[in-house]
Amino acid sequence: MLHNSLFSKCLFLLLICGLGLQAQDLTRYVNPFVGTSGDGHTFPGATIPFGLVQLSPETNNYSWQYSSGYRYEDSAIIGFAHTHLNGTGWMDLGDVLMLPYTGNRVKETYRSRIDKKSEKATAGYYTVNLPDEGIKVELTATHRTGVQRYTFTKGGESHILLDFQSGLVSDADSINTHVLDAKITVENNTVISGYTHTKNWVEKKIFFVIEFSKPFVRSEFLDEDTKRKLIVGYTTQTGEVIEIRVAISSVSIEGARQNLSESKGKSFETVKTEARDAWNTYLSKITIKGSKEQKINFYTSMYHLFIQPNNMADTDGRYTGADDKVHQSANKAYYTTLSIWDTYRAAHPLYTIISPEKDRDMVYSILDHYDAVGMLPIWTLWGKENYTMIGNHAVPIIVDAYFKGLLKQEDTERAYHAIKQSLTKNSWHKYDWSLYDQYGYLPADTVTNEAVSRTLESTTDDWCAAQMAKSLGKEADYQFFSKRANYYKNLYDPSTKLMRPKKMNGEWVSPFDPIEVSPPGYGDYTEGNAWQYTWHVQHDIEGLIELMGGKQPFMLKLDTLFTLDPKVYAKTGPVFDVAGLIGQYAHGNEPSHHVAYLYNYAGAPWKTQEMIPRILKTQYLNKPDGLSGNDDCGQMSAWYILSSLGFYPVNPASGIFDIGAPFFKRAAVKVGDNVLTVQAKKLSNKNKYIQAIKLNGKPYHSYQINYSDIMKGGTLQFIMGKEKRSIK
Repeated sequence: MLHNSLFSKCLFLLLICGLGLQAQDLTRYVNPFVGTSGDGHTFPGATIPFGLVQLSPETNNYSWQYSSGYRYEDSAIIGFAHTHLNGTGWMDLGDVLMLPYTGNRVKETYRSRIDKKSEKATAGYYTVNLPDEGIKVELTATHRTGVQRYTFTKGGESHILLDFQSGLVSDADSINTHVLDAKITVENNTVISGYTHTKNWVEKKIFFVIEFSKPFVRSEFLDEDTKRKLIVGYTTQTGEVIEIRVAISSVSIEGARQNLSESKGKSFETVKTEARDAWNTYLSKITIKGSKEQKINFYTSMYHLFIQPNNMADTDGRYTGADDKVHQSANKAYYTTLSIWDTYRAAHPLYTIISPEKDRDMVYSILDHYDAVGMLPIWTLWGKENYTMIGNHAVPIIVDAYFKGLLKQEDTERAYHAIKQSLTKNSWHKYDWSLYDQYGYLPADTVTNEAVSRTLESTTDDWCAAQMAKSLGKEADYQFFSKRANYYKNLYDPSTKLMRPKKMNGEWVSPFDPIEVSPPGYGDYTEGNAWQYTWHVQHDIEGLIELMGGKQPFMLKLDTLFTLDPKVYAKTGPVFDVAGLIGQYAHGNEPSHHVAYLYNYAGAPWKTQEMIPRILKTQYLNKPDGLSGNDDCGQMSAWYILSSLGFYPVNPASGIFDIGAPFFKRAAVKVGDNVLTVQAKKLSNKNKYIQAIKLNGKPYHSYQINYSDIMKGGTLQFIMGKEKRSIK
């Protein structure tokens, strides 16, 4: 008899053969241009899973629309930079920018037209022609090294601009002021090294070493005073190729030089192939049976999921932490670009299924951050805290990992201490815990921004802390955090059946417009309105149903949410991120992401089964403006992946996934050494309702499935039909 592990591996091979995906290159289904227009804020350049280097073209480097530095509709570029953000709502990085050009002219603005027809990208590779320069540009990457290949299609004087002043900033005026310090050294005619010390979203130092395959014959700083823009020159022949390798580090120039070894002695094609293979390793964690368009949407979502968080440790495991000190990671991993307000909802629960070892490393990075500065991270970039968004959702990520067995036993007290301290002792500019506990909510006449949202988001964190306290036998803490977890009830207004801002004296704030959106820094909600935030009680949907008077009123309120006039406005400030509207449901922003699943709790699961495919089909399209909102470091993509498989975590720290509606007739999910096969029998546009569910051949009478059952593998079978019904 075969050993269970060997049997599972053999079973998976049989399954992927049945899906017709064996030995295929799944990167051919990745379209990095999805989300590069509209509000997606993605970038099309070269990177590998969790890679530190993200080498991509930039078409502009300031304003919210250029958070990734690139928009598909632009016809010219300012260069190719080595660090970027995927789908964020603010701008930073865009460091170590390079632009090749030809001729001996002096350019007033360094910008080159691109041939859009030649522009192509796939996972780990990007290419474009610069027709005015006669240069073909190709990009690929290792974890810490960017590799560029320039092919000169005409001979003559050639130049490469190295811009260490450039970076992604909020406005044009700050482009020339965000560099606090820099040092550039031309070591010889093939190596340039240095660092830039910048301040924008966070303050950071990026060290680099640049190596040229051909010695340059001249070099000149454009700005002799600051020496932050350097031009190197060549005389090139027709068809000549120059390769450039750039390694970066958060620690030192020597750290960057050491990181350069990742691509040392490897051809461009070898690096490109290794990048493709690295992507296939992660893309193949889930195989699906579907149309080509469905595969493109699915594997592009998988691609966006794994672009971050980024392991910023050098090859020797050293990194610069949030305290600006150099630390040593025992496993050579320290994760940054933690957009936690977004990713705790679905991305981290998905990591625990298909890459639990990576989620474990991320949690330990979060705890290391706490050890460095005494507070759990909110949103980290380049290892630093930027305090963007609200709540402290490192808490549900840690608690989820704890209950799923991803923490070492000896680290549970360390983790709980970090949680308790961060939720009680360490007030910060968005939370005064004494005020929170005095009133049982954050009063809108004292906390003048986001009072409702800050309260609601924190109650979820409190519930998570309570569950861990209970598990560890800390009864007093369990009672304390359980009481806090109910604070959401203090902001529920029975007259409007909405969550509403309340004053210190207990009066409701008036006037009250439930569709008015609060932009960042304004109003009582966070990037949303009362209609969108009323449902933000992820930890206690049953309690919210009770507040609303029972399942029927709750369901009618949900119906109204999805059918209201899809318009929003802000009296003050711009409207950001509230997009992808279906009624007042805003799929383009994270607070709405669990809401379509709430019909299950109201006893109308067929309404969830109607809504999920509608969102999948309308909010994710294979085109540059195909995302309804920012990808937000993989959260939008994680929603697609999980929802298309047929389940999603309404409460991300509960270990429970709520059943939605399968989107594919068949999928195989690698879960450790096991395989979970998801089948949708008789699935069609008409047969969109679940008639019955079987788990490993046995009838399953629940709209929830536990993480432990998913990780055991086996077969989850949905029998689909036309009838609206309940399986309970």
